[in-house]
Amino acid sequence: MRIALFEPEIAGNVGAILRLGACLGAAVDLIEPMGFAWDDRRVRRTAMDYIDHVSVTRHAGFDAFAATVGTGRLVLFTTKSRQSAYEFTFRPDDILLFGKESAGVPGAVAEACPARVRLPMRPQVRSMNLATSAALALGEALRQTGGLPE
Repeated sequence: MRIALFEPEIAGNVGAILRLGACLGAAVDLIEPMGFAWDDRRVRRTAMDYIDHVSVTRHAGFDAFAATVGTGRLVLFTTKSRQSAYEFTFRPDDILLFGKESAGVPGAVAEACPARVRLPMRPQVRSMNLATSAALALGEALRQTGGLPE
């Protein structure tokens, strides 16, 4: 299972997601451009020494990333979906895709995803933090597929 971040803007979120990937055994794909320099100290500070325990791949853009998907299924997490992630059936080769913090993904990227799901939340709020969303999503996907570490 992989986590893919489309044009992430906040270094601290990326660092937290790298740490999440290290802890739960999920590779992380970063689709550029990013809203910060890759050598930003905030990435390393948030990921701490866990950054050495996660597979990270940077892609020059969505097309370059899409070329690596292979037989994996792109599952887009979006507030625009009606399908709950908790009523969706995940597969071990899924790639959990998250949009940039300020704008999500453009329509063409959403259309390239055969599955679109949402994390249920109260109607009074707009969205969750990116790292929090990734943690909830990955935890549920790994739980369903038997991929949680022992």
